[in-house]
Amino acid sequence: MGKKINIMICVTRQKTCERLIKVGRDTAGNGNAQLYAVHVAKKGVNFLGNPDEGEALDYLFQVSKEAGAEMTVLRSEHVVDTLVEFARKSDISVVVLGESAGNTNRDKSIINELKSKLPDLEFIIVPQA
Repeated sequence: MGKKINIMICVTRQKTCERLIKVGRDTAGNGNAQLYAVHVAKKGVNFLGNPDEGEALDYLFQVSKEAGAEMTVLRSEHVVDTLVEFARKSDISVVVLGESAGNTNRDKSIINELKSKLPDLEFIIVPQA
C-alpha cells in the first residue's frame, strides 16, 4: 500500500471551480488520497452578504462534499502565503489550480509564485473549459 497523498484544490467564489474539484477527485482515483478544497477570502470581504458569491461557495461546499473533499475557507490578505502555509501544514503533495478565461498575468503570477514556493509539489493546471 502506497503513501497516502494529500491534494489541495484551490477554488475561487465561482461555480466554474466545480471542474477543479472534479479534476482533484479524478486525480485521487479511488486510492489513498485526501482532498482539500481551499478558498482564501480577503479580510473584510463579506461574501455572505453577496447572494451570488454566497450561493457559489455553498454550491462548491456541496460539490466538495460529493467528491469526498474537505472544504476550507481561510481569511487572509496574502493569498499565496496562506495557500503555501496550508499546503505545508496539511502535507500536500499535489496542487490543482485553474486558469481563468483571460489567463491573466495575475493568474500566471499566483501559479508561478506557488510553484516557486512549493517546488517539491506536483501542480495540475486546469485550462478554462
